[in-house]
Amino acid sequence: MKRIYLDHAATTPARPEVVQAMFPYFTDSFGNPSSVYSYGAEAREAMTEAREKVANLIGSKADEIVFTGSGTEADNYAIQGIAYANQDKGKHIITTPLEHHAVLDTCHWMEKRGFDVTYLPVDKYGIIDPNDVKKAITDRTTLITIMHANNEIGTIEPIAEIGKIAKEMGVYFHSDAVQTAGHMPIDVNQLGVDLLSMSAHKLYGPKGTGALYIRKGTKIDKYLHGGEQEKNRRASTENVAGIVGFGFAAELAQQELVEEITRITALRDKLISGISQRIDDIYLTGHPTKRLPNNVNMRIDYVEGESILLNLDIEGICASSGSACTSSSLDPSHVMLALGVPHDQARSTIRFSLGRMTTEEEIKRVLDILPKIVQRLRSMSPLIKRS
Repeated sequence: MKRIYLDHAATTPARPEVVQAMFPYFTDSFGNPSSVYSYGAEAREAMTEAREKVANLIGSKADEIVFTGSGTEADNYAIQGIAYANQDKGKHIITTPLEHHAVLDTCHWMEKRGFDVTYLPVDKYGIIDPNDVKKAITDRTTLITIMHANNEIGTIEPIAEIGKIAKEMGVYFHSDAVQTAGHMPIDVNQLGVDLLSMSAHKLYGPKGTGALYIRKGTKIDKYLHGGEQEKNRRASTENVAGIVGFGFAAELAQQELVEEITRITALRDKLISGISQRIDDIYLTGHPTKRLPNNVNMRIDYVEGESILLNLDIEGICASSGSACTSSSLDPSHVMLALGVPHDQARSTIRFSLGRMTTEEEIKRVLDILPKIVQRLRSMSPLIKRS
């Protein structure tokens, strides 16, 4: 049985050509980029080229890219680095309850250290009102951190509008773009962000490599201490092979972006329409149009999402019920609860996230299998209404 992978929001398979580009930096070109001899020079040159490719993906300058070990590290670096570097002005951070735990847990950690954090409400689609952001800013606010698009429900936030407000009010603005980099057009200058987080393994690059865009002139403290790597902005010997892979994956994503958005959006809409026509008591979560091109998140009432996932897996179909980082938790998704979804219904969500290898035939198979699974589970469910 051929497996169907529809959880690209959790991770993507590294493209074969990306792996091939990385390989020499494990073997022949293995040098430490901080070394002065030729092996080190080869590694530095490869990193310089990769840095330019990642910068091109988001419209930044190459020297504004700092490579990290993950998107999570990039989020931590942005929040802690800005907060501590600017605490003489104030100790107030603004965010939303929809953020990835890499942001939320960091904000909770900062609260324990004397910082104030405002968690702004969102509407039923998960969209933040820029006016709420403006109202929340005080003379003590040093950072706004709001994700570009939500990893669970796919809703795209009005980042450019918020960016204008942040600039007018003199507040640093960070956006977690882990789900959008390589999947949507991004220009950091148009968005008005000062910091932006990315991750290689979300765009068909290797795991263990991320990046933080830091606008030139941003006042930020160092996050990792030790050596003077990354122009003394992030200590630790760089993962040269991972960085090379990130750069190549970013280049390929940029080349294919427009065509892939068109293709995958059509498949996404086909899946949404097909599920809606075949299953009763289902609801699309997230905004119907302002959403990631590859995201389908449905609430299927009277049956637990986890039960659906296990039955889909038996059929060779891989999906999820939310963020992979919280898959071991029995608690309902914090994103669903923030939308005002009751606890029992919050457990009834399922997410399909499509990728570059997803085909129309695979979508048809899901539409054939999923209704049968839901019907079978509902027939056994104590939650369903019975006449």
